[in-house]
Amino acid sequence: MSRRSETLLEGETLTKYFGGLPALKDVTFTVAQGEILGLIGPNGAGKSTLLNLLSGVFRPSHGRVLFRGRDVTGLRPHQIAKRGVARVLQTPRSFPSMSVRDNIAIGALFAGRDRAAGRSGRDEPEYLLELTGLLDKRDLPLEGLTLQEKRLLELARALATGPELLLLDEAMSGLNPTEMERAMALIRRIRDELGVAIIWVEHVVKAIMGVAERVLVLNFGQLIATGPPAEVARDQAVIDAYLGRAE
Repeated sequence: MSRRSETLLEGETLTKYFGGLPALKDVTFTVAQGEILGLIGPNGAGKSTLLNLLSGVFRPSHGRVLFRGRDVTGLRPHQIAKRGVARVLQTPRSFPSMSVRDNIAIGALFAGRDRAAGRSGRDEPEYLLELTGLLDKRDLPLEGLTLQEKRLLELARALATGPELLLLDEAMSGLNPTEMERAMALIRRIRDELGVAIIWVEHVVKAIMGVAERVLVLNFGQLIATGPPAEVARDQAVIDAYLGRAE
């Protein structure tokens, strides 16, 4: 897939206070179209807070979010989704009364872009079932799925909205090494086949370093490093705050 350098999302001096304490302070960054961006940091560093700002769950105390050059600061989550940003959480939130296929199809209700243009049906349920390995489970109720399969279903439903940017908030946690390798391959495939940019929060640093083109590192709500994975892994501030040793 050809790399595109156009800026898709911009966060400008994003700050969020809770009870007078900053969970996030003056974080500025960009995401390019089709880029896989890793987001790492210790527990409580502000990673989920940042995703909450980007997805409309929280409104920033200061700063703004631009998506495709338009200010989307303060829009509600469904409005953000219609503009092309989808989020996958660690805890599945599927509809238990629906089949796997119907759960995926409902994601299309939140699509705001012309999904037919240039997508060749790649956000349709059958394609997404194949992509996530759930094709043989398409008619099952949710009780027939494992926890990891339910997480894959969440991912498929998010992709059904036809996003340009996908936010993965520890959606692959708890995987064994073989499952993590498959997850890494799936993330690459989503970017390569669908052209979707991805911000991936994950505690398994090796996975992030093996997939992301750039990495952002947060600590105590502040951005302490950004750059290619190999460069970030050698950054002394990152080693002291998070990695503990050079990887």
